[in-house]
Amino acid sequence: MDKNGRKNAKTSTSSSEEEVSSIEWDFIKMSEQEEDLIYRMYKLVGERWGLIAGRIPGRKAEEIERFWIMRHGEVFANKRKELKKSNS
Repeated sequence: MDKNGRKNAKTSTSSSEEEVSSIEWDFIKMSEQEEDLIYRMYKLVGERWGLIAGRIPGRKAEEIERFWIMRHGEVFANKRKELKKSNS
């Protein structure tokens, strides 16, 4: 603990505490209406995921952000192309 009583941050190498790589995320399925609303809200407010999620019942900000990253992220775009080629 530091002099103010706060615990010092320690890094852990335990596999149970590691973050899941974004490449390993499952694709989040959104309805056409949800996708449309996300795109329109993003144009208005940018990356304010909590604000966008507040307009979509049952969705969390993390889900909206993950959906956006997976839909617009370069890594995921390449992965989708590879999957399409392998399925053809």
